[in-house]
Amino acid sequence: MPTQPPLNVPTKHRGASARRLGIFAASALTLLLSGCGLQQNLFGGSAKGLGEPAPQRGVVGFAVTPVPEATLAAQQILNQGGNAADAATAAGFALAVTLPSRAGLGSGGACLIRMKAHKGPITTTALMFLPEPGTGGGSRPAAVPMLARGLVAMQARYGRLSLAADLAPAETMAGGGVPVSRALAADLSVVGNAFLADPAARAIFAGPDGRILREGETLQQPDLANTLNHLQANGVLDFYQGRLAARIIRAADQAGGGLTAVNFQDAKPFYAAPIMLHRFGAQIALLPRPASGGVGAAAGIEALAQNPQNLTLAATQALDSAMAARNGSVPAAGTALPASAGFAVLDDQGGAIGCVTSMDNLFGTGRVAPGTGLVLAASPARIKPPLLAAGLASQGAKFRAIAVGSGQQAAPMAVADGLYNALHARSAMPQTEPSPGRVSIISCAGGLPGAPKSCTAAADPRSFGLAVGNR
Repeated sequence: MPTQPPLNVPTKHRGASARRLGIFAASALTLLLSGCGLQQNLFGGSAKGLGEPAPQRGVVGFAVTPVPEATLAAQQILNQGGNAADAATAAGFALAVTLPSRAGLGSGGACLIRMKAHKGPITTTALMFLPEPGTGGGSRPAAVPMLARGLVAMQARYGRLSLAADLAPAETMAGGGVPVSRALAADLSVVGNAFLADPAARAIFAGPDGRILREGETLQQPDLANTLNHLQANGVLDFYQGRLAARIIRAADQAGGGLTAVNFQDAKPFYAAPIMLHRFGAQIALLPRPASGGVGAAAGIEALAQNPQNLTLAATQALDSAMAARNGSVPAAGTALPASAGFAVLDDQGGAIGCVTSMDNLFGTGRVAPGTGLVLAASPARIKPPLLAAGLASQGAKFRAIAVGSGQQAAPMAVADGLYNALHARSAMPQTEPSPGRVSIISCAGGLPGAPKSCTAAADPRSFGLAVGNR
């Protein structure tokens, strides 16, 4: 994805720059989230006209994703009475439709979850559904699709609505079509016409004139809609052990993916204790291994706790720690790790979820499993996995902030500095991260439950995403 040059802000002027950028961020968020802005038109703030039904009062809730339609899908679910798990499920599957370059149905990832299960107190945990290598060989070795496994596991444990309700926005967008977003258009421009060498990909991502789809043009995926419809009707076991699994495996074999029935049966997400730190007056949870980006974010936070002005040193320590955690050397200059995507949601009870996903390469293997609409992720056995990073801060029983990072090597530091800034300011993003780091944040300066009017959300202005909410 195209990036802007780094913010060349001298460290001794960081506080003043933060104040200036804070004014800009606050103005943007006011337009986006205030009762007379986008929220009013989309979420029930307009005046009642003659003969019109009374507008519904929006619930407290926030969502931020890299694609506007996915953000609005999450907000729709919140306004239907869903909680953070329902909204995150809707956002994740919506991204599988709208951003298959980084979050396709063939991807994997991890989530930080701060919620109350159906029974018990609010706890913070990590859900890991990282891409796993297939074992069937093939000319284009693929990863086992893990996104559905992870999102459905989360929805089953924490969700309030039905899985079918949470999947409905994604299925509708896949079948009815959705405009190509700026984020997807940017990724398509990177892979260019090489991606269209695959006939199944060309049938989806090329226009009638044979060129690659551009921003604003309609992306329609009937095969993917059919796959999502089967998932809605028959559940996740059909995707991994039933007829749908067999169909996906056969199609993946045609695309050179080399996936087996055993791979699908063994593909299971798991919950893990997050890395926990006590810094900046908050308890901070980070993704644990094997998501080594969480280890890097922890190192970045520790460095900022010692010297918040030296971003360069903190970024170096974050990357070094992340790479050491996976027993690998730091990438050479100019060598980028795979791209990722992140999204976050917050509900009215302070339930918060932040997830990061990756295809282990833009558009994974560059092949679509014919007849399924599923873009196959690249095998992590062949490509060095990305640094997946997310962080969640709480103060006692109250939610305080959540951050999801991207930007290849800079993702861990983006989360570390993003949380630092949010915890020291009244807005979610008082300043943007130095390139190539990207971060999206939801923050409640006064804590939630307790002070909903203190909550704000922000998508990195260079990532083309959208943050929306009611408070």
